[in-house]
Amino acid sequence: MTVDSNDIEWIIAQQNTWRQTQTINLIASENTPSEAVRRAQNSDFMGRYAEGHPNEGEKVNRYYQGTRYIDQIERMAQQEIIELFGVKQADVRPISGNAANTALALGWLRGGDTIVANSTDAGGHISHGPVGVFGRRIQSRGQSLKLGGPNSIHLHYLPLTADHYHVDAQKTIEVIDTVSPQLVVMGKSLFLFPEPVTEVAAFCKTKDIPLLYDGAHVLGLVAGGQFQSPLHEGATWMTGSTHKTFPGPQRGVILGNMDPESEKKFWPAADRGVFPGSSSNHHLNTLPALLVAIREMKQFGRAYAAQIVRNAQALGHSLNELGTPVEAREFGYTQSHMIAVNVSAWGRTGPVNA
Repeated sequence: MTVDSNDIEWIIAQQNTWRQTQTINLIASENTPSEAVRRAQNSDFMGRYAEGHPNEGEKVNRYYQGTRYIDQIERMAQQEIIELFGVKQADVRPISGNAANTALALGWLRGGDTIVANSTDAGGHISHGPVGVFGRRIQSRGQSLKLGGPNSIHLHYLPLTADHYHVDAQKTIEVIDTVSPQLVVMGKSLFLFPEPVTEVAAFCKTKDIPLLYDGAHVLGLVAGGQFQSPLHEGATWMTGSTHKTFPGPQRGVILGNMDPESEKKFWPAADRGVFPGSSSNHHLNTLPALLVAIREMKQFGRAYAAQIVRNAQALGHSLNELGTPVEAREFGYTQSHMIAVNVSAWGRTGPVNA
């Protein structure tokens, strides 16, 4: 029988076989969720809408009818992720980590504001930079996104220590003291080691400056107690992707651990930034899958996260021993799921369509 290579089901089957059984997947932003998570994604919720918050008894918060069951799922996901992280606030509606960042940029920042964040050269996510949502959000008409000029946006980078893999806490405090930003963003995409959240957040509090921790890559490690706990170290918000080290569907989350006074001041930015700011309907079919992943992390998260870190450290050590130079050897290569490999000896690298 001739196989039609343009057949949709054939292509899906090829993808499943290739990426699940024939490939070593080393992309740090990807994960393989459990079969239970996958099964929970395919349901009638796929074609439904539920803007706003779940209804409460006779109080109608939704902008659509017919939401009784997704209301139940959303409330459970919100409460159970709060329990998992030991925090006080959660919004499970963002559809990705970047959408969570977008929500806070829209909800908190204005044109002409000042922010301090990691540069992409230092591992920061593109959303933190001039052409990302944070840079564009603070751009006033006539301001340039190109930094360093007399009319540039007010974006400053976190100073690094000499090894280039750690944020210099004291120098960061000095920058914050000098430029008085409206927001400090910590967290990275190349994220090998924890950030000095405790020291920086303590200083930010003296100036009433909120600190956002972008935990997109390390959310599962934080949940499993294997990295750092930024919200307990003083961060105002933590955003995250639920499909990287957190082994769920492709979604995002915003978490907080605020007392009532701080909640009143800072949490509305997250709430209004998510809806109607960065999304309307929030891809309801993946929300039950997130709830499954939350429950899996409650039961297995600590062992799972610990094994992730051990695997990354072992890979770094082995590659280095075999002659492939791995960065940050003096620090044990990594404390996360990533390693940084120096491939300069092999020339420039480029995209590979394979």
